[in-house]
Amino acid sequence: MKILTQFCRFFVGILFIFSGLIKLNDPVGFSFKLDEYFSEAVFNLPFLQEFSLALAVILVIVEVLLGVMLLLGYFKKLTLWLLLLMIVFFTFLTFYSAYFNKVTDCGCFGDAIKLTPWESFSKDVILLVLILILFAGQKYIKPLFNKVGNTAITLIALAACSFMAYYVLNHLPIVDFRAYKVGTNIKNAMEIPEDAPKSIYDIVFTYKVDGVEKQFKMEELTNLPANAEFVSREEHLIQKGYEPPIHDLTMDLEGQDYTPEVLAAPKALLIVAYDLNKASEKGLQTINETVKKAQLAGYEVIGLTASDRSIVDHIKSKYNLDLDFYFCDGTTLKTIERANPSYITLENGVIKDKKHWNDVKDLMIK
Repeated sequence: MKILTQFCRFFVGILFIFSGLIKLNDPVGFSFKLDEYFSEAVFNLPFLQEFSLALAVILVIVEVLLGVMLLLGYFKKLTLWLLLLMIVFFTFLTFYSAYFNKVTDCGCFGDAIKLTPWESFSKDVILLVLILILFAGQKYIKPLFNKVGNTAITLIALAACSFMAYYVLNHLPIVDFRAYKVGTNIKNAMEIPEDAPKSIYDIVFTYKVDGVEKQFKMEELTNLPANAEFVSREEHLIQKGYEPPIHDLTMDLEGQDYTPEVLAAPKALLIVAYDLNKASEKGLQTINETVKKAQLAGYEVIGLTASDRSIVDHIKSKYNLDLDFYFCDGTTLKTIERANPSYITLENGVIKDKKHWNDVKDLMIK
């Protein structure tokens, strides 16, 4: 039991620290997941959405600290109870996501390790069992250092996490695990290989025969009665096929998609603001100077937003912006970049640089 307890202590502690740091590297991304859970389509708690970012930062810092405190054996009972409460909470969320297919990626490990809802739930069940073992063997959990040493290490961990959260919120994630990281050839990342596996669907047709609705599979259609009347067709995904890393990027202006032209440009600057209503005022004030600098260097400059045309026109007028904002799906824009607004330079469709609006003066424009 002593050996098992120490194994569980090490495994759970390291996993909580790893999972917390992955999300702390990109708390904005984790807050988007909380937004989904709080939405009307899931738990219908829209009043909590404005607190999503604050809750995301608090949760991931607590996650890291609990892992550290478990390894240290510091405040043993409090640590175990908080671990249990947190894993019960996450187990409920991942089960809900998996069973009702509401949030298809819980973001347990951010964009670094993608898990399906059922994989996330299975992971949480295993952690729950391990934490219950820790409860049973808690007498074997001894402090690594004296009280002063454990307190000092915990406070250092808290300070380090707080600084990391402050840094990534005011700049960008330290490590970019997303499909749009620097160096990505967007055109190549959108391609589907010829030999890529296709999605497999179970297709069911409903026909009315002699006044009674009956279901037929594809192979049964050749034997349809002559008086059969078509009612409906349903497709059920059996096995998902290959999906390229980038599959939902569009740059639409007045109903026309200009994505191929922008990706073919020798040099292009994308100004990404997924929601202009929520964009930083200071960030919007950096746009004009950057646009002029890029245009003088021969860049094609466009804005990307999910905001509707009335909001675009209002923001352009308010800040005297001389550029076109192309429409792109909001989820895609949140994936491309976390800052609102942010800047991305392309050369023939290859991402050369990305900057938070705080760091726009360091943007590589040449």
